[in-house]
Amino acid sequence: MHEALRLVVEALSDVMGDGRYTTREMEDMLFTFYAYRCPDDLSRSLNKLRLMGVLCGEVDREKACWVWWLPKKD
Repeated sequence: MHEALRLVVEALSDVMGDGRYTTREMEDMLFTFYAYRCPDDLSRSLNKLRLMGVLCGEVDREKACWVWWLPKKD
């Protein structure tokens, strides 16, 4: 894993723990913890991480939004 990607995963792990969060909740948490707002569309960035296998995500049909979580560590 590239160093930059490793740092992103570490930051997400610090923020997310074992929880499941909507995209809006992720935006709020990243701002609260790091005073950072994603310059790109956050859901697009999170989806790229999902496609790389770094992050898990699915559409929650009841909430009509994406929900994100980190995969279990083996």
